[in-house]
Amino acid sequence: MKQKFGGDWTEKKLACVRKYLEAYVKIMVKQKFRFAYIDAFAGTGYREILDEETKQMMFPELDEHETESFLKGSIQRALEVKPHFDKYIFIEKDKNKCDELKNIVNEYMDVKDRVDVKNVDANEYLSDLCRYDWSKHRAVLFLDPFGMQVKWSTIECIARTQAIDMWLLFPLGIGVSRLLKNDGQIKSAMKNKLDDLFGTKEWFNEFYKITIDDHLFGSEEKLEKDVDFDKITEYFIRRLKTIFSKVAEKPAKLVNSKNNPLFLLCFAAGNPKGSKTAVKIADYILSGI
Repeated sequence: MKQKFGGDWTEKKLACVRKYLEAYVKIMVKQKFRFAYIDAFAGTGYREILDEETKQMMFPELDEHETESFLKGSIQRALEVKPHFDKYIFIEKDKNKCDELKNIVNEYMDVKDRVDVKNVDANEYLSDLCRYDWSKHRAVLFLDPFGMQVKWSTIECIARTQAIDMWLLFPLGIGVSRLLKNDGQIKSAMKNKLDDLFGTKEWFNEFYKITIDDHLFGSEEKLEKDVDFDKITEYFIRRLKTIFSKVAEKPAKLVNSKNNPLFLLCFAAGNPKGSKTAVKIADYILSGI
């Protein structure tokens, strides 16, 4: 059966996170900490990225129907995990989707009083939230933007808490790889997005090399792309390792019906004491995809 875009890989992603949440709550109910589940960027993403020249959506395959279906699936799975989290925070910039979220939450009478739905920019809200004292708190954060809105500066704030375990959907094939032009001539707006995503401009030197092109009249330098999906993956995991206590070495590649990578599902553990156990659980779950 042909795989529908946004179908099987979405289910795999949600199943992974749910399995981790189920293991997480069983451990945390025995601890002294208050613990939360945070879901950010749900239902938004590539639809906001326009081509500079045509002003058309760069990724029309991620349509509104798919993002809405995913939004519901993500929230429902989290609210159904038992034991319940002490707190749930759902972040969505779009007002209409916030209203949808609230309607979903109202169906869960036993837990709705623990839920906060925030109609705010996720990068700004998370950066502020991470500045609080986390010594008595822990959380699992699902960063699932369906796009490239997650800024490295936000990820750094998350890591500094040393209290948050992060699941992150990284736009491998449908975002980063697509923007890396063979000749290195990347539009400034897209280059800035890549800078924000990786937290550095050094990605360019990692992904491109200068070659010498010999011809009849001499030779000239030529800039060429020197990167594949594996190299992008390795580079991003190295970046995560610079700020988190421990990172899952082998993120899951989520692919389409032609087996082309769309996203990476990455995991990073924030707390030094619990990071070994957290990554061991995440590795086991990711290896099953």
